[in-house]
Amino acid sequence: MVEDYEGYEQKCEEIRKINLELLKIFEHDLEDAGLKEKTISSHLSNVDFYINDFLLYSDALSMEHGIYEIGMFLGDFFIRKCMWSTPGTIKSTAASIKKFYKSMMDHGKIEKGDYAFLCQTIKEEMDVWQSDCARFNDPMEENPFAFF
Repeated sequence: MVEDYEGYEQKCEEIRKINLELLKIFEHDLEDAGLKEKTISSHLSNVDFYINDFLLYSDALSMEHGIYEIGMFLGDFFIRKCMWSTPGTIKSTAASIKKFYKSMMDHGKIEKGDYAFLCQTIKEEMDVWQSDCARFNDPMEENPFAFF
């Protein structure tokens, strides 16, 4: 954790530069896979938001740390903070993030076990995240995030 604001901003800037290169690698892999430009753009946008907004939101976390933050992102932050959150966008965002981390694994940026952990977390938690999102977006349902 970065203690002072200037240090935090400096660390975030360093991470953003690294993330830019990682996004270029990811984009190249998506192009090589023959995906359409619109699909590539959607995946890049979803991943960019995750690694350059969420992971830098309250602390300067690298892409590698993001493997272990996926539950906080898709199961809480994304639902509460993103006006476009729906059960469908949770699933599509998770798919983008999985593709990104698969690309990072293929390029030696993360370990296979870390990628497996990410995939297992998404698989095990997806139904809960989608259910919480549907309840959160339905004004007739109790807010799943209101603990009091």
